[in-house]
Amino acid sequence: MSKIGIIIKREYTTRVVKKSFIIMTFLSPLLFAAMVAIPLWLSTIKDNDKKNIAVVDVTNEYGKALKSNETYTFAVAQSPGGDIGKSNLKKDFYAIVMISGDLTKDANAVTIYSEKQVGMELKSLIANDLNKYVEDKKLAAYNVPDIKKMVDAARTHIKVTTIKLDEKGNEALTSSEMATVIGALATFLIYMFIFMYGVQVMRGVVEEKTSRIVEVIISSVKPFELMMGKIIGIALVGLTQFLLWILLTYIISQAVGITMFGGNLSTLMAGSQLSGANISQTQQVAFSIFQGLHGINIVEILFYFLFYFLGGYLLYASLFAAIGSAVDNETDTQQFMLPVTIPILFAFYAAIYSIQNPNGPLAFWCSIIPFTSPIVMMVRLPFDVPLWQKLLSMSLLIITFIFTTWLAGKIYRTAILMYGKKISWKEMWKWLKY
Repeated sequence: MSKIGIIIKREYTTRVVKKSFIIMTFLSPLLFAAMVAIPLWLSTIKDNDKKNIAVVDVTNEYGKALKSNETYTFAVAQSPGGDIGKSNLKKDFYAIVMISGDLTKDANAVTIYSEKQVGMELKSLIANDLNKYVEDKKLAAYNVPDIKKMVDAARTHIKVTTIKLDEKGNEALTSSEMATVIGALATFLIYMFIFMYGVQVMRGVVEEKTSRIVEVIISSVKPFELMMGKIIGIALVGLTQFLLWILLTYIISQAVGITMFGGNLSTLMAGSQLSGANISQTQQVAFSIFQGLHGINIVEILFYFLFYFLGGYLLYASLFAAIGSAVDNETDTQQFMLPVTIPILFAFYAAIYSIQNPNGPLAFWCSIIPFTSPIVMMVRLPFDVPLWQKLLSMSLLIITFIFTTWLAGKIYRTAILMYGKKISWKEMWKWLKY
């Protein structure tokens, strides 16, 4: 086995056997699934705690518009007069709704008083009921026969369906929302992986330098071989974790499909089940998600994800390794981290702003420039980026990675055995000329 291969094996094996790696690898997909499933499940559970709401209506007209339901009971009360906060009503009711004027003339004449902060559910319920009542009253004032029926008939809720056509004219149902979610999720993962594993490279270099272990290692291998072995070994750790996440996520999604729909994921995405079936709202949401995935080439997304993960990681990990070799402890890395961190943060924010317009100038240029392309390109990929743009972006990323690795290697070989000296940018610039 080559010397670089031995270093790769050491970096890989020492990390994958750690308890933290094993726990996070198997726990992360379950936590992510729980983050999606638990809110959907909790949203179906009704609050059994009945809340009484007092309605104080000085106009004696709008209080009747508030309709009670399973959670809230509205009771029209007499005006307490004086300071409503000191009235006896607040002792007997969860909240007090004060209607202080004619809502057709003053839309802000509604106030909710409560000792605890009321939720959006109650506020929306009150606003919707009063809006509907005031709207009907204003329509009636026009004295036009059947005007309410005409307005109701004129109201339309447009639902736009997106269909993607291939070169042969075959149709596939797609979802812009799902494409956006996948792009945003892939962007976040790339951003997280570059930072997480890049910092691991830097810390590993600092630890070996601080403990003087690197002096023993350098006696057997060249500095560049040590740097590349460390970078590639940690990259394989990240790939292992990501591939395990894909496998576990697939297993969990199959289990969810069978549990909720009685069919596997491929059947749900094909849409051969549940047509015309009486299903719950939660099942409708889950089914729409599976249907939205049907028009997205998941295999292609995974391929580019792996490429940009490796490309972005290798580009920045070489710079992190150079920073780690130039300092004597982790505290001193802060002065050199900023120039490396700024492009990553800029790429992340550029990706966020590019979500709404994945083919705009910002998204295009940031997906081509190598220091931002690993993060921003993932936002664009679900929206069918032209092949020439992909090839250009990938080629520039490879070229830039080779160049930054060469630069980092020149700094690494000089700084790795240097102790007790505060390194400046000017000093590092001199090392590049050696």
